Amino acid sequence: MFRLITIEREYGSGAAAIAASLAEQLGWKLWDHLLTEEIARIAKVDPSAVLRCDERMDSRLHRLAKVFWRGSYERSTPLGSQIFDTDRMVAMMQDIMNRIAQEGNAVIVGRGAPYFLRDNPDAFHVFLYAPRAEKIRRTIADGHSQQEAEEMVDFVDRERIAYVKHYFNADWPTRSLYHMMLNTAVGNEPVVKTILETMHRVAGRPKATEFENSKPQTVPHL
Repeated sequence: MFRLITIEREYGSGAAAIAASLAEQLGWKLWDHLLTEEIARIAKVDPSAVLRCDERMDSRLHRLAKVFWRGSYERSTPLGSQIFDTDRMVAMMQDIMNRIAQEGNAVIVGRGAPYFLRDNPDAFHVFLYAPRAEKIRRTIADGHSQQEAEEMVDFVDRERIAYVKHYFNADWPTRSLYHMMLNTAVGNEPVVKTILETMHRVAGRPKATEFENSKPQTVPHL
């Protein structure tokens, strides 16, 4: 029986609301904003610092600066130990995901969850997508302008592609990783119903294909 659902998604596909509905109907814990808070608590940083690193690569300038920083005596100073970036966050994530998986009864949104938990038999993996026009419509409904919505829909997913390629050496989305991929343009309620029905039907059955890409790259702990 599945005890976890991971939700990977295109930006603007409505995944946050769908995941919240799934968690509510199942009586499970929702790890979305809560996951951001947990990372911030463990790293002892403000949640805003976590959001800046959320499924996106650090800037080229930042990564170049780190190369020089690691080669200097400054790396042993207290200031260096406080640097929080995507490398540090990803280095923390496997342990956090393992703890969530041990606890079970959880719906996890993004943050590389399907990659970290790809070998966990208790996890049911879902990818949500939608036509660009639908994603823009949903983003505008969340309070953004037409121009902002168009830019965000394109930019955020490009960042996720780069993030997954760099840290997991995989394409985004990795289709063989998911139990199902759903177009959310049909509406949130049908999507939630389909996920729950399918999850219960395939409970205990192995997926037909396995994730064949390499393990995540080793990220140096800071």
